[in-house]
Amino acid sequence: MSKSTEYSESGSPIYRYRDRQHEWRSPEYGEEEWIEKIEDHMRQHIGEIDSVFHEILSDVVHIDVNVIKPTPERNYYTLFTTGMSFMPMNTPEGAEGYEYAELMICLPPDWRISQEDLQNPDHYWPIRWLKMLARFPHDYDTWLGWEHTMPNGDPAEPLSQQTGMSGIILLPPLEVNEDFLSLDMEDGRTVHFYAIVPLYSEEMDLKLKHGSDPLLDKFEEYGINEILDLNRRNTCKAG
Repeated sequence: MSKSTEYSESGSPIYRYRDRQHEWRSPEYGEEEWIEKIEDHMRQHIGEIDSVFHEILSDVVHIDVNVIKPTPERNYYTLFTTGMSFMPMNTPEGAEGYEYAELMICLPPDWRISQEDLQNPDHYWPIRWLKMLARFPHDYDTWLGWEHTMPNGDPAEPLSQQTGMSGIILLPPLEVNEDFLSLDMEDGRTVHFYAIVPLYSEEMDLKLKHGSDPLLDKFEEYGINEILDLNRRNTCKAG
């Protein structure tokens, strides 16, 4: 990992990560009770888990992606990880209590999610990003949390052929009860849940130059939430 001394115009540190330094390591698996608490939390606040994309070959941590199907009340897929929270992240001073996290993404109800469909990168990329980001802090001895952003490469390229968005920001989901945002594991540890929200490059630039507040103001103005819309308005472009 490259520990960068580079800063954005808003004063936030920018880290550039190269190939990870460690050798292949046997993965950490969560205790059954730990996983059940996360699954029960999801059932209570979002819905029944329909299926799981189990990871066959794991390194460092074992990441599974769980699928909750659309319902009349929540007419979109919710995909969430289990595994990121099996190990603590290396949080900096001031971020105590945020060592444990899991990620989610919400996809429109017509998203093609069969095993056959997921052979197509245009359909698979949300799962790839969930797995990549969930493993990322453990691969690079770092952390991920609220308002962290990541471009899709350097220079950033579109996340798929179906959208112009080329990066992501992690945000607390909006379409949930506030009690959903964190889970007290009753042993002194707390798991926080973050949604992956794709960004256009202009939105990423705004965040880097002026911090998160102006971007989040625009998201609120235009009703942007965690439910993916591949063709949503670019909040930093006129018209």
